[in-house]
Amino acid sequence: MPKTFLQGLYFTIIMAFLMVYTMICYNISLSTGGMSNQVFLMAFSEIKIMWPIAIILEMTVVEKLSGMLAERVITANMAPITIIVIRSALIVCLMCPTMSFIATLLFKNAGSEIIAVWLQTAVFNFPMALCAQIFFCGPLGRLIFRNSMKLVPEK
Repeated sequence: MPKTFLQGLYFTIIMAFLMVYTMICYNISLSTGGMSNQVFLMAFSEIKIMWPIAIILEMTVVEKLSGMLAERVITANMAPITIIVIRSALIVCLMCPTMSFIATLLFKNAGSEIIAVWLQTAVFNFPMALCAQIFFCGPLGRLIFRNSMKLVPEK
């Protein structure tokens, strides 16, 4: 996994894209009443806004906070997969409500119902975000990162 700041940034860029794109497609399909091929294209209009926000949020706040929280529960004798699942779950616990709030502000036109709409959005998003992170985006992002790092010669 990432060993330097630049590798961490690269990994974050990959993971943020996968998660943000997945969650935007999910939310568009919720708001339009179902999934269609058009959803995959519609997601690109929001990703240009939400992807950089997710990268900045992860690199400045969430990475450090999730690391501190993980230190409280991870022990030296835990299996690597357990550590990966714990860290992934903690990141979702921090990113999901935050990104749901930002999306509510930018795309939901909630007006005076902003708290209610944000909470509903976060509750709808959390199960999907957790499953996407653990079962799809996380493994795919780590695979992309590992394979692309093999292409970079070591010093």
